[in-house]
Amino acid sequence: MRPIYKRVLLKLSGEALAGAAGVGFDPVVIDRIADEIKDVHGAGVEMGIVIGAGNIFRGAAARGIDRASGDTIGMAATLINSLLLAEYLKKRGVDSRVLSAIDAPKCAEYFTARLALEHLEKKRVVIVAGGTGNPYFTTDTAAALRCLELGAEIILKATKVDGIYDSDPVKDPDARKFTSIDHGLALEKKLKIMDATAFSLCMEHEVPIIVFKLLEPGNLRKVIEGSSIGTIVKKGA
Repeated sequence: MRPIYKRVLLKLSGEALAGAAGVGFDPVVIDRIADEIKDVHGAGVEMGIVIGAGNIFRGAAARGIDRASGDTIGMAATLINSLLLAEYLKKRGVDSRVLSAIDAPKCAEYFTARLALEHLEKKRVVIVAGGTGNPYFTTDTAAALRCLELGAEIILKATKVDGIYDSDPVKDPDARKFTSIDHGLALEKKLKIMDATAFSLCMEHEVPIIVFKLLEPGNLRKVIEGSSIGTIVKKGA
């Protein structure tokens, strides 16, 4: 394996851990994700990971709960997902650490960029839980922020689809897939790649984003090797 990136930020949705069910956890799927991460980590790639919590809790869908409380519950749920992934990595001999933006000393170390960088330099996978530690921000925004703090070269956004389309490929058989697109054009076309805050951060700091299909065996390795899969969002594309 010949990686073209030294340090990356992998963004996983909570639903990715749930598989076809969409909620809860699918051990077969998590096994596969952990295997892919082990493969890339074994090639010397330093990796930070941010996981969502949609498989456990979606604040926006919870009736009778205000936004701030719902987001706080969601941040706690990301800690569960992060600890679970860390256990699957541990079974494979992959040294990882869970750092949390919300204080949970019995479960995880408190996130600081300095501590996360120390772990990365020691060749540990760093899983960052708790979002940004504040309500009203999504895990997409957390991923963009952590990418900048950790000096990662790129955000790898693992999804259920194989890239970015000009319309929903499930509903529109004529949907056109982009192999690459500029941040500005993606914003102009209102393509839903990340939430507005996260995408603005990436555009301002010229952070490239690759959107790719997670559960296609070997796809993470292919992305790391620079194969043309998924869609890359970058300046001047």
